[in-house]
Amino acid sequence: MKNQVSLKRQYPTSFDLRRRAKRRMPNFAFEYMDGGAGADVGIERNWKSLDSMELVPRYGKVTVPPPTTIELFGHTYSAPIGIAPIGSPSTAFPGAEKYMAKAAQEIGIPYTLGIMSGIDIEEAAEIAPDVFWFQLYRFPLNDHAIGFDMVDRANAAGAHALILTIDTPTRTTRPREVKSGIMTPFRLSMRLRLDALSSPPWMLSMFRNGIPRFACFKPYLPKNAGIVEATKFIQREGGGAFTWEEIARYRDKWKKPLLVKGILHPKDAERAVSLGLDGIVVTNHGGRQIEALPASIDVLPEIASTVGKKITTIFDSGIRSGIDVARAIAAGADAAFSGKAFLWSLGALGEIGPKHMASTFIEEIGSTLGQLGCEAVSDLHEIQSRHPTAYEPQV
Repeated sequence: MKNQVSLKRQYPTSFDLRRRAKRRMPNFAFEYMDGGAGADVGIERNWKSLDSMELVPRYGKVTVPPPTTIELFGHTYSAPIGIAPIGSPSTAFPGAEKYMAKAAQEIGIPYTLGIMSGIDIEEAAEIAPDVFWFQLYRFPLNDHAIGFDMVDRANAAGAHALILTIDTPTRTTRPREVKSGIMTPFRLSMRLRLDALSSPPWMLSMFRNGIPRFACFKPYLPKNAGIVEATKFIQREGGGAFTWEEIARYRDKWKKPLLVKGILHPKDAERAVSLGLDGIVVTNHGGRQIEALPASIDVLPEIASTVGKKITTIFDSGIRSGIDVARAIAAGADAAFSGKAFLWSLGALGEIGPKHMASTFIEEIGSTLGQLGCEAVSDLHEIQSRHPTAYEPQV
C-alpha cells in the first residue's frame, strides 16, 4: 500500500486522480460519476465561475500554518470540507460508502450518507459515529411513513444532522450515463459485464462488496427482494421534491440540526430561516439536474448576505480543491462539501483514495489560509475578492 508521501507526489490534485480514474475504471462507472445533465454545461459553468473568483491576500501576519478546524452545529471538525451525499456511489465504485465513511471518521470531516446508498443508516453510523450525517429524498405515500421511519432510524443511530433535498422535482436525463449503457434499474448487462472486466480493481471491489443495492430500504422490502424489485418499489413510493409544508413537518419531528439542500434563490433561503431550519446547502446539484441553472458560487454571495448569521450556509457544487473551499467561504459559506472529487479518488486509488483526497483538501486549505494571511478559517469572510460572475442583488 502506498504511503501518503508517495501518493502526494504522484497525485497532488483532484484532477490527477480524475485522469487516473478514467484510465482505471470501467467506462460506465466513470461516465456515471463524472457526467452531468445535458452536455455537462452546468458542471463546466460551476468550475469556470469558481476559477474566475480572485482572492486578495494580506501579508505580514501569518508566520506558521494556521489551523483549519471549524465548528458546525456544536461539533468540531478538522476542516471546512465534508463529503456530500451521493446517489448510488457504489455504481461508480463498489463499497464507496464504506470507504468514504471510514476516511471521514479517521480524518474528522462530515460524511453524509445519501439515502440511495449501498450501506444502511445503521452501518454508516457504526463506521463513522463522530461525523455521520444523513440525507433524505421525498417519500410521501402513507403520510411519509418511510421518510419518517428513516428519520427515527437516523436519530437512533446517532446522526448529527439531517439534510432534506429539494432540488429534484422531476427526473432528468444524463446523456453520458445513457450512452455508456447504464439502465434503470441498474444491472450488469452483457455490455456492462464486458466493460467491468476491463477493470480488475472495480471487479475485485464488487466481489468484496457485492452488486450495488439500496440498503436503506431493506426493512421496507419483501425478503430477498432483488435490485429490480427494489427499484420499482422506490419509484412507486418516492418522487417529487419536498414542499415547504412538508419540510415544516420534518422540522417538528427532527430535533437535531436540519438542513435543506438545493437552495439557489435568496427567498428560498429566507423561507428556510422562517421555518427554523439550522442550515441550507447552496447547490445546483453539481450540474447534474438541469444545465440552465446558474453556477452555485455565483448566487452564493447574495444568499449569504440575505440570511447572514441566522442560519449555517454550506456550499456544494464544483469543489475540487482547498482553494475552491476558500473561495466558497470568502463568498459567504461556512463550509463546503464535495462529492465528485471523492469519487475520482476511489476510481483512481480504490479504498485508500478518500483518505488521500481528504488529506489533500486539508493541506490545500491550510496553505491557502496562510497565503491569504488568514489566522483562522473565519478570517476568509473578511478577505477582499473579485467575483466577476456573481449575481447582482435584485432590488
